[in-house]
Amino acid sequence: MTTFAAIAADYASAITEAVRREYPHGWRHHAAGPVQLRPREQHPAFYGCYDWHSAVHMHWSVVRLLREAPDELDADLVRAVLDDHLTPANLAVEVGYLAGDPTWERPYGWGWALTLADELAGWDDPDARRWGAALAPLADLLTDRFVVWLPTMDRPVRAGMHLNSAFGVSRALPWARRLAASGEPELLDAITAAAQRWFGADAGYANRWEPDAWDFLAPGLAEIDLMAELLPASRFGDWLDVFLPDSALDAWEHPLGAGDRSDGQVAHRDGLNLHRAYALTRLATRLGPADPRSAAMLRAADEHAGAGLAHVLGGDYMSEHWLASFAILLFDARTGVAR
Repeated sequence: MTTFAAIAADYASAITEAVRREYPHGWRHHAAGPVQLRPREQHPAFYGCYDWHSAVHMHWSVVRLLREAPDELDADLVRAVLDDHLTPANLAVEVGYLAGDPTWERPYGWGWALTLADELAGWDDPDARRWGAALAPLADLLTDRFVVWLPTMDRPVRAGMHLNSAFGVSRALPWARRLAASGEPELLDAITAAAQRWFGADAGYANRWEPDAWDFLAPGLAEIDLMAELLPASRFGDWLDVFLPDSALDAWEHPLGAGDRSDGQVAHRDGLNLHRAYALTRLATRLGPADPRSAAMLRAADEHAGAGLAHVLGGDYMSEHWLASFAILLFDARTGVAR
């Protein structure tokens, strides 16, 4: 099994290059007037990695690598890059930008930003505490945004891309639990209520309709993963039996191939394979070896992992600017770390 130590140096090198690469840039900006800012001026912390959400989750990825395998990578370089990006001044600009556009990067970028905040908050390291303090105003803003927005959503977005509701709120869930443990349950309550409203009565999921052409998330597995996190074990088993017919697993048995990986939408399939591997691994682990479905899930996860991990590095930038994050989620799932 691939370990953090085995991939840390190469992944960290690619990530530190990507988070500092300003162009090409996929601009996502709601312009109320003429705009002439460069990406680095508009987003001084998260200008790289082609788009904002990828820059955010690739910062999480390199923090994760630095925590798990500091001796296997260029730790001085990683810390220097994080020092350069995660400053109070830079994050104040990011907060100002998001404050001016209440729906921007919702929910995918919001959730990943809170994943980064949670990673830093959980690390007893002087630099991490400093970076986390700089990020705190952004985390506070997005926490409030989630708490206000989630009750307005009477139904979820089930698409397998950035707007997917289940995956977006699952990225915010560790942060929500951290807040709840410190006496601030509002975000966790909002996520729990929304998930029950969206998915509690789902039955007979037809995953044979997955995936859409450009999916990088498996919508059914994202939903299962979220409900497994929120429901007690006994209730989750009952819910899963109703939601997922045994035959439905066949549709997640084999990975998908990709064509021209210089096409960013086509390259999504490598991410889809990694997301399936991640979610199937987590589901099989929760169900345990006594469940007859678990062995098949783990076989499928291994096949998907092999297909996806082969393209994390060394290919086109349209893949390399983001895929490492989904690989790291998979490594966490394989080691039993909840993400």
